[in-house]
Amino acid sequence: MQALRVERLAEDFSGVTLADLPLPRRAPGEVLVRVRATSLNFPDLLMTRGGYQFKPQLPFTCGLEFAGEVVEADPASGFAAGDRVMGGNKTGAFAEAACVPADKISLMPKGMDFAQAAAMGAAYATAFTGLVELGGLQQDQWVLVHGASGGVGLAACDLARALGARVIATSGSADKRERIAALARPEAVILAKGRFRDEVTEITGGHLADIVFDPVGGDVFDESTRCVAFGGKLVVVGFTSGRIAEIATNIPLIKGFSIIGLRAGEYARRFPDRGRAIHRAIASLAEDGRITPAIDRILPLSRWREGFEAMANRQIVGKVVFVPGPDAGP
Repeated sequence: MQALRVERLAEDFSGVTLADLPLPRRAPGEVLVRVRATSLNFPDLLMTRGGYQFKPQLPFTCGLEFAGEVVEADPASGFAAGDRVMGGNKTGAFAEAACVPADKISLMPKGMDFAQAAAMGAAYATAFTGLVELGGLQQDQWVLVHGASGGVGLAACDLARALGARVIATSGSADKRERIAALARPEAVILAKGRFRDEVTEITGGHLADIVFDPVGGDVFDESTRCVAFGGKLVVVGFTSGRIAEIATNIPLIKGFSIIGLRAGEYARRFPDRGRAIHRAIASLAEDGRITPAIDRILPLSRWREGFEAMANRQIVGKVVFVPGPDAGP
């Protein structure tokens, strides 16, 4: 089978190669899945450079999540050959087949295709854990979502709006505003540059944001501390800007807001019952047609570099989905 392997760490993806590997052999407790679609996440890029907190031993097959069909599973797993499933692990998704523990996959929501299912899992789990599970999102609250052109940012916008919140989406690029507005349908899309607090103040009628969802960090985090309403929450999701921000503790003290660190995968590992409940809630929303993942492009896995570079250069709005196998197209 073909698999995307990281042979060495490099900033320019020169250590990544499409390799021919034997089909994986399933261990007891694992499920063998034929991968039909797999989506790209920012941690996938970071792991090719050694810049993510999880550092797998070289060489490894990259890719966090996939959707596909069960080939083989233990009878006690609850899965059978032919089941349409989604899920993944920290690595291994960018391949024609993958073996994962049975508790790392679930049945796809009804009505979803493989590309949508592959694009939904990690992004919506992150959004739900941050906004609902940790942020306590309530109807009619104001939510400020940074990095709204990315898969996680768009998922946060989509989820918050589906749950009755009022959303302000931000982007670092003016030319993405119309596409974000069409996909996320927020109350407003603003540029996350300079003193954007003034715009947040005007849009919310002086209330500011009950929840700030920040995958960007750096200067955006700094200004976001001025955008949080009293008693609000600033959810730290990541640092795609490249700078990990710092804060003087008198700022949240005076303004009475909380800073919450979000690692959705780790949260689900530590609290598996809550992780399963989060997945059920997301699947229910998807089956009801209330949330839909935004896909920027679908590419054959052979064109992996195009997808990686588009994400690295911030050229996408939504998720990049790869289709493995010889029938994936040109």
